[in-house]
Amino acid sequence: MSLSPDEASRFAHLLSSKAEPLAARWAELVAAGLRGRLSSAELRRQTSELQRAFQQAFDAGATDLTSEAAAELRAQLDELSTNRARQGFTATETAISVYAFKEATLEILGSVDDATTLRDYVAFSGFVDRAALFTFDSYVRVRESLIADQAEQLLELSTPVVKLWEGVVAVPLVGTLDSARAQVVMERLLQTLVDTGSPYAIIDITGVPAVDTQVAQHILKTVVAARLMGADCIISGIRPQIAQTIVALGIEFGDIATKASLADALRYVISQNKRAGR
Repeated sequence: MSLSPDEASRFAHLLSSKAEPLAARWAELVAAGLRGRLSSAELRRQTSELQRAFQQAFDAGATDLTSEAAAELRAQLDELSTNRARQGFTATETAISVYAFKEATLEILGSVDDATTLRDYVAFSGFVDRAALFTFDSYVRVRESLIADQAEQLLELSTPVVKLWEGVVAVPLVGTLDSARAQVVMERLLQTLVDTGSPYAIIDITGVPAVDTQVAQHILKTVVAARLMGADCIISGIRPQIAQTIVALGIEFGDIATKASLADALRYVISQNKRAGR
């Protein structure tokens, strides 16, 4: 249900004439729901800005939240959702903060026995409901974006490439190696090889709980990519259980050097360096 132009005009006048008490009561209702997690000054600022945005939308003849006249209001609602998502509030708490506008308005109106006032309030209530749902959708979109960014950051942190020795870099893998993570491992390793000019790279799988065909394929692809960059790879962390699994699966590492521990791999690389006169 949309507001009629007359209903929008009447509510614009109401919001203008009762601006101070309405904003104050709205802030009080929101504060009760948020249990002190935002300061009174911040809540008052938010509710005042939203109230002005509602009034401007009604003044401009907005009959629906999707109309051009409500563009500024949508921007304010989107900003509220973004801030609340980043501050750790829930989508429900964010939407309820907007729903409280209806209760505050009803208290300011007092009696709605008059048929015209009742119709106006019902139409206004539906408009506010759509605004609250808009914040819910905006919140979910922002939250999903934040989660995706955090997942990417965690992925990068979980795949460090460290310099162990002059000319030797290592990739200590911990946890499951899926396709997305394998791609990050490969990219970071190749970039480090370019930056350091290292001729050796150790891929340590001590922290990988299990090696199956898929994990082995990811490791082999990384080794091949490193070789194309002119670096030899050594795989370390081959525990007895992993060795048995590799044999049982028939996985062939070919001429790739494998060692039981990272220390063994480093000693192997140092001996190869001495042999090559480096």
